[in-house]
Order: sequence, then C-alpha cells, then structure tokens
Amino acid sequence: MAETFNNTTSYNDDSIQTLEWNEHIRRRAGMYIGRLGNGDRQGDGIYVLLKEIIDNSVDEFSMGFGKRIDISIEGQTVTVRDYGRGIPLNKVIDATSKLNTGGKFDDVNFKKSVGMNGVGTKAVNAMSTDFYVASYRDGQCSWAQFNNGGNLSASAIEPSQEKNGTLIRFTPDREMFGEYEFHMEFVEPMIKNYSYLKKGLTLFLNGVAYKSENGLLDLVTENMSETPLYPLVHLEGEDIEIVLTHGNSYGENISSFVNGQNTRDGGTHLAAYREAIAKTLKDFFKKDYKPEDVRQGVVGAISIQIQEPIFEGQTKTKLGSTYMWEKQTKSPDGTTQTDRGPTIRTFVNDFVSKNLDNYLHMHPEIVPVIEEKIKASQAEREEIAGVQKKTRERAKKTAVYNRKLRDCRYHFCDAKFPKGHEDEREKTSIFITEGDSASGTITKVRNANNQAVFSLRGKPINCFKESRKKVAENEELNLLIAALGVEEDLDNLRYNNIIVATDADDDGMHIRMLVVTFLMKYYPDLIRRGHVYILQTPLFRVHNKKETFYCYSPEERDAAVKKLKTGVEITRFKGLGEISSHEFVDFIGENMRLDTVKLADEESIPDIMEFYMGVNTFDRQTFVMENLRSEKELEDVNI
Repeated sequence: MAETFNNTTSYNDDSIQTLEWNEHIRRRAGMYIGRLGNGDRQGDGIYVLLKEIIDNSVDEFSMGFGKRIDISIEGQTVTVRDYGRGIPLNKVIDATSKLNTGGKFDDVNFKKSVGMNGVGTKAVNAMSTDFYVASYRDGQCSWAQFNNGGNLSASAIEPSQEKNGTLIRFTPDREMFGEYEFHMEFVEPMIKNYSYLKKGLTLFLNGVAYKSENGLLDLVTENMSETPLYPLVHLEGEDIEIVLTHGNSYGENISSFVNGQNTRDGGTHLAAYREAIAKTLKDFFKKDYKPEDVRQGVVGAISIQIQEPIFEGQTKTKLGSTYMWEKQTKSPDGTTQTDRGPTIRTFVNDFVSKNLDNYLHMHPEIVPVIEEKIKASQAEREEIAGVQKKTRERAKKTAVYNRKLRDCRYHFCDAKFPKGHEDEREKTSIFITEGDSASGTITKVRNANNQAVFSLRGKPINCFKESRKKVAENEELNLLIAALGVEEDLDNLRYNNIIVATDADDDGMHIRMLVVTFLMKYYPDLIRRGHVYILQTPLFRVHNKKETFYCYSPEERDAAVKKLKTGVEITRFKGLGEISSHEFVDFIGENMRLDTVKLADEESIPDIMEFYMGVNTFDRQTFVMENLRSEKELEDVNI
C-alpha cells in the first residue's frame, strides 16, 4: 500500500527540541534499560536498575575496597550500601545526574568494571520518583536527593561517623513501570551470582548473607539438577575461570559472565568457550567428532575479566568485545594508534586447550566416560538426522512446509539490521498457534517486520512418553524446529521471543503443555535464556454502548461489570479465532501480556515432566483439583 504524507505538516525551527538529560532517558527508556515491565519477567527494567547500582558497588570491591554490600528491598524501595571509597564528595550530584560523567572512562580507578559509559546510575535517578545518594569519605559526608532526575535538595560537606562508602536509595516511578513488584525469585539468583563471581565478597539481601568460597564451582554444583557423569572440572587462571562436566540431559547448560556481569545471552566469550570445548576434546581423542556431539549434555560456566567490555545493548546481557583490551594512544605527530591485546577467542582457546588437556592426562579415570558420552550423542544424532530429513521431505512434497510458517522480515540471528531498525532484533517473535483460524487472525494484524506465525495442526505428540526417534518423525514438531532455526545450534535462533498462543480451553491448555514439554526436554536453554513465553489473551469482552473492557480473569470481568453498571454485555472468548482482527491487534502489540516460561538451573527437568506429563499420580490429581477453575466458575458473574 502506498504511503501518504500530510503536506500541511510544518517542519521548522520550532520542530527541533532539546531535551533535558533526565527527560531523554524517561522518553527513550528502551535505549538505557531495555524494556520497562512490572517485574514479572527476569529482564524487566526494575531489575536492570537494581543491577546498575549493585554493579557500582561490586566494582569497588574488584578494585580492593570494601568486602561487604548491604541490599534491602522494602516494597518498591531499594537501598544499597557499600563500603568502598565513596563518590568524591564534591562530585556527588555530577556523578548521579550528569550524563557522560563518571570515574570509569580510563583504566586507572576501575580497571575491569562492568559500567563504563557513565549512564547506569543516571538512568536509575531519572526513572525514580525518589532517589537519594550519600557518600562517606574519611569522616565526612555529602548527600543529594532527586525526583525523576530533578534535584530537590543537597548538602554541603559535613562531618560523619559513617564508614567510607556509598549509600543509594531509590523508588522506581510507577508512571513508567506500572504497579510493579520486585520478585525474589529473580533478585536472589542475581545476588548469588555476584557472590560466586567475587570470592571474598559478602552480600546481604534483607539480612541474609551470600558468600562463596569456591567461585564458579559453587555456582554449578549448587545449580546441578542431575548427577554429573564425572566430577566437575574446575580450572582457574589469570582473568579466566571455567567449570565443565557432562550430564544426560539434552542441549547445553553453560552460564557465562564478564567482570561479574551475568551475560545470559552469551557473546564472544561463550562462543569461544563452546568452540574450545569441542576442539580440545576432539584433539585429545584424535577423532573428528562433530562439535554438537562433543557438547551434547555439557553443563558448565565461564567467567572472564577484561578491560572496558563492549556489550550489545545497555542491559549488558551479551558481550560484543573482540579483544581482551584495546587502548588508543596519540603519537607526537598527532596520529592515533590502537593497541590491542589478544582476541577473546584466542585467549579462551589457549587457556582451555592447555589446561583441560593437562587435566585429562592427570585424571585418566574420566576420559572413557567422556568419550562414551560423545559416541552415544553421535549415534543418536545420526539416527535422528535421517528420520528428520525424510519427515521434512515428505512435508515439502505435500506443500505443508510453506503453509505452516508466515515469516517476518527480520530475524534474531541476523548479524546486522538496516539502519533505523536496530530495535527490531529484540522484538523478533514467533507465535505458535493452533489451527488456521487463530493463525489467520494473528497474521492479519501482526507486525510483518518482526512477528512470524507458525500454525500447528492438531495436537503434537507427548514427547515425554516417546522415544527421540518417534519425536523426530512427528511432522509438527520437526517443522517447528526448522522454523526456529535451532536444529544444529541455538546461536542460529531466528526469533528472540517464542510465544505459545493457544486457545483458552482444555484443548488449548493441553497443546500448550505439549509444546512446552518438547522445548523443555530437547531445547531447555531456550527456556533458561528467557526466550519462551505464553501469550495471555482476554477471556471476556465486557461492554455497554459507551465503553469496552477486555478482561483476562473473572476478577477483572467482575470489576468491569461494576464499573459499567448498566446495559452490560459480556462475551466469553473460548478461542483466538473468535476475537476479531481489529480487536486482536491490541493483544499482540506493545501492551501484550506475556507469561515467561521459567526454568531455574537447579530444577530437575525429568522431575518436572514426570509430575505434569507422566503417570496420573495422586499428587498431580490433588494439584489439579486445587488449581482448577471450572467453566461454570468462569461464566458466573458477581455483580
């Protein structure tokens, strides 16, 4: 359709605006903290704000100042107190309210810190209705208080009995984050990770102490949900620490960190570690094993320390740095010269190949266990690959393959996006629907740039009860994995958000469980990395002649009925196909409601699947009865 323009729109001097620093952050929050959210998802903005403040305190510890950090969360207010050097007293306001102002622009005061851009604390300040900062240095104190980044009051330098360090208290703005809540299921793992990565540091969260004696070894040991095939390999060197073992689960479960930052989306260091594991074991066994066979079932972690890390995005969940360090210097003639350290790929490969090889020679008892695991993975892969190929060829011959996927223009695995569309990467989504009616509705109103639709036909098999070969023969699941692009490597994932969008009835709930079971069993890292969601669609339309409300629960429905009072009509939606296209556009746009499918590292996948998808036990019957809502309960209206 041709794009039309309004020629009467004026574009003149008055059209050019200059925003104050805090207003720019508030209007363009996504540039600074990713998504906003209300705290229901791991990556929501309130957790990014919390992390930005803790990162600064951890950086102090990394430089040798302060061995304790106190964190308290009371309702919607967070307080973080460290015992480092404290912000220089005359710069307390500047350091917390002036962009591009900070002490981390060189490698002298903060050699291997996480925050390098002078933005994090300012973003917290700008997005908080109350922000208070106090710095204590050598018997003196300076403090300042702000509202949404605007300075309300500040002190002169005054005497203090407090120990050196910095205290920051903030309350995120409800206008930006809604009725948010800090969930400890997301906060506690964050605090634990800091303790694992910074041996000697104690963090107190609401009075509970977190401290690790063995670093990454503690992290992997405490989060193992299965018995490892051999004792965990733990290797440490200057600026690098790794842990490695194998289990019998599918996929890989490798945590990655940079300068204490949990890079849950990986990056150059994780890619290098995965490559190094495959190469080192292939060279040790002198066999041309495929990397995916070597890494099948790997459980481990890697942590590196580098100078001035470059992250992809302000949320710092993926490392983009190529080199361990880079430094620009000017020569007497005015030219700029860039000096670089080793590439991260070379650094990690060299460390793993040398130290893991030595470890295997020193511990020959684990060698046959590892090779047996690799050979078993190889045999299964080769068998399954043949079955999958035949299934897909059969689907293509019947033209099923092309009908099932309505693709989008941009994909998560794309290296580069067209200028002006960089934010499409995080928004790339695939809706997994049931039947032509639902998929047709979503397809009509989706954003074709970043939203794809995959249509299931009927119910896929319960993969928990079937063999891997039987699952590979299933056309629906086979083509789904081809659409996702993860047959060989999760790094080829084509969509950042995998959204299960099924009807709000018994069949829809069952299909949802079958899809999630499949992903959990064979591609658990998609869930661990936060890529899998459930789309919440309204159960009811409540309206009169003046207003319409879409309600997602009986409670919301009853509240809407009371608000409208008279002339109320209620529609119960039982299938996505019953919702008209013009209505549905709001449910998959910026305000769509998503429930994250969560899987903690320590949770046992076999135990979870046995409970929900295995034999119908008394415990499961009790669980269902306690959580079941009947159709009658949904349709009863309390006016």
